[in-house]
Amino acid sequence: MPSPSRKQPKSPAPARSGRGVKALFPGTFDPVTLGHVDLVRRAVSLFGQLVVGVAHNPDKRELLPVEARIELLRAALGGIEGVEVARLEGLVVQAAKRVGAGVIVRGVRNSLDFEYESQMARCNAQLEPSLQTVLLAASPEHAHISSTLVRQIILCGGNPSAFVPPVVTRRLARTR
Repeated sequence: MPSPSRKQPKSPAPARSGRGVKALFPGTFDPVTLGHVDLVRRAVSLFGQLVVGVAHNPDKRELLPVEARIELLRAALGGIEGVEVARLEGLVVQAAKRVGAGVIVRGVRNSLDFEYESQMARCNAQLEPSLQTVLLAASPEHAHISSTLVRQIILCGGNPSAFVPPVVTRRLARTR
């Protein structure tokens, strides 16, 4: 007599990869740091396509003009497949729609960044419900680096080379 057949449990659905989703990584990148480069590498590995959106922030004392930051990012990220750098205008949610991104990527170094970025993510979700925000924790070796810190080092005559890509160090040496 054949044994009664047992119903096999349903196998879980395969995890969906974000590799078919274009993402936007917005920021001022003034200047681009090694932490930014690390986040770009990690984000493009998750999503396959990443637009690094460079913005002007009227609330910040900017060290470099937007066009110089775009040029530096292109040089620093030049070998990374799937990455493009573009000027960001208007609201981030509007820029994401313009470039065809379904995800906004933001880096967080600490709990203060997390609080701020969580608030922005909720606001962006209310403005554009179809957009998702992914917060990537900074790698431990870069968690202490910020563009603000680098600007302070530069403005006080210090050497920022431990915190920025070599192309940025060379460019900043010319601006002093």
